[in-house]
Amino acid sequence: MDIAKGAAAVALLGAWARGPTWLPVALGAAAVLGHIYSPFVRFRGGKGVATAGGMFLALAPLAVLIALLVWGITLWLTGFVSVSSIVTVLTFPVWVRLTEPDASSAFWASVAVALLIVFAHRDNIKRLAAGTENRFRTRGGGGGGGGGGGGDGVVLSDRPTVGPSDP
Repeated sequence: MDIAKGAAAVALLGAWARGPTWLPVALGAAAVLGHIYSPFVRFRGGKGVATAGGMFLALAPLAVLIALLVWGITLWLTGFVSVSSIVTVLTFPVWVRLTEPDASSAFWASVAVALLIVFAHRDNIKRLAAGTENRFRTRGGGGGGGGGGGGDGVVLSDRPTVGPSDP
Protein backbone atom coordinates (compact mmCIF):
# COMPACT_ATOMS: atom_id res chain seq x y z
CA MET A 1 0.00 0.00 0.00
CA ASP A 2 2.82 2.42 0.86
CA ILE A 3 4.58 1.71 -2.43
CA ALA A 4 1.35 2.35 -4.33
CA LYS A 5 0.89 5.65 -2.49
CA GLY A 6 4.24 6.96 -3.70
CA ALA A 7 3.89 5.60 -7.23
CA ALA A 8 0.33 6.91 -7.69
CA ALA A 9 1.32 10.41 -6.62
CA VAL A 10 3.96 10.52 -9.35
CA ALA A 11 2.54 8.38 -12.16
CA LEU A 12 -1.14 9.26 -11.94
CA LEU A 13 -1.33 12.73 -10.46
CA GLY A 14 1.88 13.94 -12.08
CA ALA A 15 0.74 12.89 -15.54
CA TRP A 16 -2.73 14.26 -14.99
CA ALA A 17 -1.51 17.66 -13.81
CA ARG A 18 0.60 18.24 -16.96
CA GLY A 19 2.78 20.74 -15.17
CA PRO A 20 6.51 21.40 -15.17
CA THR A 21 8.92 18.47 -14.97
CA TRP A 22 9.49 18.99 -11.24
CA LEU A 23 5.76 18.67 -10.40
CA PRO A 24 5.60 14.83 -10.32
CA VAL A 25 8.71 14.87 -8.11
CA ALA A 26 7.06 17.36 -5.74
CA LEU A 27 3.90 15.24 -5.62
CA GLY A 28 5.95 12.15 -4.76
CA ALA A 29 7.85 14.06 -2.08
CA ALA A 30 4.52 15.22 -0.64
CA ALA A 31 3.40 11.59 -0.43
CA VAL A 32 6.59 10.64 1.44
CA LEU A 33 6.22 13.58 3.83
CA GLY A 34 2.55 12.72 4.34
CA HIS A 35 3.53 9.16 5.20
CA ILE A 36 6.22 10.12 7.70
CA TYR A 37 4.24 12.98 9.27
CA SER A 38 0.68 11.74 8.86
CA PRO A 39 -1.95 13.93 10.54
CA PHE A 40 -4.06 10.78 11.01
CA VAL A 41 -1.59 9.38 13.56
CA ARG A 42 -0.60 12.62 15.31
CA PHE A 43 2.18 13.33 12.79
CA ARG A 44 4.05 10.17 13.76
CA GLY A 45 3.84 7.91 10.75
CA GLY A 46 6.26 5.45 9.21
CA LYS A 47 9.85 5.76 8.05
CA GLY A 48 8.97 6.56 4.43
CA VAL A 49 11.16 3.94 2.76
CA ALA A 50 8.39 2.06 0.93
CA THR A 51 6.56 5.25 -0.09
CA ALA A 52 9.81 6.71 -1.42
CA GLY A 53 10.39 3.42 -3.23
CA GLY A 54 7.04 3.81 -4.96
CA MET A 55 7.78 7.43 -5.80
CA PHE A 56 11.07 6.51 -7.44
CA LEU A 57 9.63 3.38 -9.05
CA ALA A 58 7.73 5.84 -11.24
CA LEU A 59 10.66 8.27 -11.63
CA ALA A 60 13.75 6.03 -11.86
CA PRO A 61 12.76 2.33 -12.01
CA LEU A 62 16.26 1.00 -12.76
CA ALA A 63 17.66 2.89 -9.77
CA VAL A 64 15.00 1.23 -7.60
CA LEU A 65 16.02 -2.20 -8.90
CA ILE A 66 19.65 -1.51 -7.98
CA ALA A 67 18.53 -0.19 -4.58
CA LEU A 68 16.57 -3.39 -3.92
CA LEU A 69 19.73 -5.38 -4.54
CA VAL A 70 21.69 -3.11 -2.19
CA TRP A 71 18.97 -3.47 0.46
CA GLY A 72 18.89 -7.26 0.20
CA ILE A 73 22.67 -7.67 0.27
CA THR A 74 22.98 -5.28 3.22
CA LEU A 75 20.25 -7.15 5.14
CA TRP A 76 21.99 -10.45 4.43
CA LEU A 77 25.35 -9.09 5.59
CA THR A 78 24.21 -7.16 8.68
CA GLY A 79 20.90 -8.68 9.72
CA PHE A 80 19.43 -5.23 10.44
CA VAL A 81 16.50 -3.86 8.44
CA SER A 82 17.27 -0.34 9.67
CA VAL A 83 20.91 -0.53 8.50
CA SER A 84 19.73 -1.90 5.15
CA SER A 85 17.28 0.97 4.74
CA ILE A 86 19.82 3.62 5.71
CA VAL A 87 22.58 2.25 3.45
CA THR A 88 20.10 1.95 0.59
CA VAL A 89 18.79 5.52 0.82
CA LEU A 90 22.28 6.96 1.26
CA THR A 91 23.49 5.24 -1.92
CA PHE A 92 20.25 5.81 -3.85
CA PRO A 93 21.11 9.27 -5.26
CA VAL A 94 24.12 7.67 -6.97
CA TRP A 95 21.85 5.13 -8.70
CA VAL A 96 19.44 7.89 -9.77
CA ARG A 97 22.29 9.95 -11.24
CA LEU A 98 23.73 6.94 -13.09
CA THR A 99 20.42 5.64 -14.45
CA GLU A 100 18.62 8.96 -15.07
CA PRO A 101 21.42 11.44 -15.80
CA ASP A 102 19.08 14.05 -17.33
CA ALA A 103 16.57 14.02 -14.46
CA SER A 104 18.08 16.62 -12.15
CA SER A 105 14.84 17.11 -10.20
CA ALA A 106 14.68 13.37 -9.47
CA PHE A 107 18.32 13.41 -8.36
CA TRP A 108 17.87 16.33 -5.96
CA ALA A 109 14.65 14.80 -4.66
CA SER A 110 16.55 11.56 -3.99
CA VAL A 111 19.12 13.51 -1.96
CA ALA A 112 16.42 15.30 0.06
CA VAL A 113 14.37 12.13 0.60
CA ALA A 114 17.51 10.22 1.67
CA LEU A 115 18.25 12.84 4.33
CA LEU A 116 14.63 12.82 5.48
CA ILE A 117 14.57 9.02 5.77
CA VAL A 118 17.86 8.95 7.70
CA PHE A 119 16.36 11.55 10.04
CA ALA A 120 13.26 9.35 10.44
CA HIS A 121 15.59 6.50 11.48
CA ARG A 122 17.29 8.51 14.26
CA ASP A 123 15.86 6.26 17.02
CA ASN A 124 17.10 3.19 15.14
CA ILE A 125 20.54 4.77 14.87
CA LYS A 126 20.59 5.37 18.63
CA ARG A 127 19.61 1.73 19.27
CA LEU A 128 22.28 0.52 16.85
CA ALA A 129 24.91 2.58 18.67
CA ALA A 130 23.69 1.22 22.01
CA GLY A 131 23.63 -2.36 20.72
CA THR A 132 19.91 -2.75 21.42
CA GLU A 133 18.46 -2.68 17.88
CA ASN A 134 16.45 -5.78 16.95
CA ARG A 135 18.17 -8.03 14.45
CA PHE A 136 16.41 -9.71 11.55
CA ARG A 137 18.69 -12.69 11.02
CA THR A 138 18.77 -14.22 7.57
CA ARG A 139 21.76 -16.55 7.82
CA GLY A 140 23.78 -18.51 10.36
CA GLY A 141 21.69 -17.68 13.39
CA GLY A 142 19.88 -20.65 14.99
CA GLY A 143 22.17 -21.61 17.84
CA GLY A 144 20.89 -22.05 21.35
CA GLY A 145 17.56 -23.29 22.58
CA GLY A 146 14.15 -23.18 21.05
CA GLY A 147 14.33 -26.29 18.92
CA GLY A 148 16.14 -26.76 15.68
CA GLY A 149 18.76 -24.18 15.08
CA GLY A 150 19.98 -25.02 11.62
CA GLY A 151 19.89 -21.35 10.79
CA ASP A 152 18.47 -21.76 7.30
CA GLY A 153 15.27 -19.81 7.99
CA VAL A 154 14.55 -16.19 8.70
CA VAL A 155 14.27 -15.27 12.37
CA LEU A 156 13.23 -12.01 13.96
CA SER A 157 15.26 -11.69 17.12
CA ASP A 158 14.52 -9.40 20.01
CA ARG A 159 17.97 -10.04 21.46
CA PRO A 160 20.35 -7.13 21.10
CA THR A 161 23.50 -7.90 19.20
CA VAL A 162 26.82 -6.22 19.58
CA GLY A 163 29.30 -8.07 17.42
CA PRO A 164 29.28 -9.39 13.86
CA SER A 165 28.32 -12.87 15.01
CA ASP A 166 25.39 -13.74 17.22
CA PRO A 167 25.94 -16.88 19.34
